[in-house]
Amino acid sequence: MGEFYFVRHGQSEWNVANKICGITDIALTDRGRQDALQAAEHIKAQNLKIDMILTSPLIRAKETAMIISEKTGIPLREEPRLMEQCFGIYEGTARDAEEFRIAKMRFADRYGNGESMFMTAHRVYGLLDEITAQEDTVYLLAAHNGLARIIESYFRTMTNEEFASFGVKNAEIVRYPYTVK
Repeated sequence: MGEFYFVRHGQSEWNVANKICGITDIALTDRGRQDALQAAEHIKAQNLKIDMILTSPLIRAKETAMIISEKTGIPLREEPRLMEQCFGIYEGTARDAEEFRIAKMRFADRYGNGESMFMTAHRVYGLLDEITAQEDTVYLLAAHNGLARIIESYFRTMTNEEFASFGVKNAEIVRYPYTVK
């Protein structure tokens, strides 16, 4: 039996502004840095045995991962497959807009010049296939909310509505146990 953990980045400037970040490289707020510190403290308090942090190269996730790494001593490596989905024409628009809520259920849609859910799932599922094929290394994946729903869908059946509405709070840590394939 193996396991890995997922942590969403701390609060970003666009989270506060209720904007879709996607691949736009948006910084953490001061609260976002505090979120990351609290995640690190949670890891230490729960005595989670994590061998390596894999992080998205986008600054909001990378800074979250760096803070956790510094506070816990867990080594860190960038993993480009953990970059958030490119939401194309929706980047910088309201996260709670009805048009975007509906668009998230169109899995083949590239949102103009963006990346479809299928494309994003393909790269993330490939990484998850690698991770779940072994059990000797426990990873913490530091990434984004769009990837959280894809990771969740790797492990459980979801309706389109469940998928589109699934989310993880800033700096929330989620454990994923799995049976080695």
